[in-house]
Amino acid sequence: MKLKLARASMSAKPKLIELSKIEEDLEKKSIFYFDKENSHKELKSLIEYFENKAFSVYMREVKYGLNDDEFIYELHIVK
Repeated sequence: MKLKLARASMSAKPKLIELSKIEEDLEKKSIFYFDKENSHKELKSLIEYFENKAFSVYMREVKYGLNDDEFIYELHIVK
């Protein structure tokens, strides 16, 4: 599964990340930011994947502007 990481700027395109790469990065960090272009279904699948591996996962939307479409997803994945 490929997901889009949050953009560094409004004009930038989101970078793709593989599920295996996220799993590798868990050794270094536990918070990941994903772009609003990811579907809610994809993010739910990601959460279920890590919960099945005995991780605790918390997801929330982070607003960075006043418009409804100005948000990113923040995921905390901890053992």
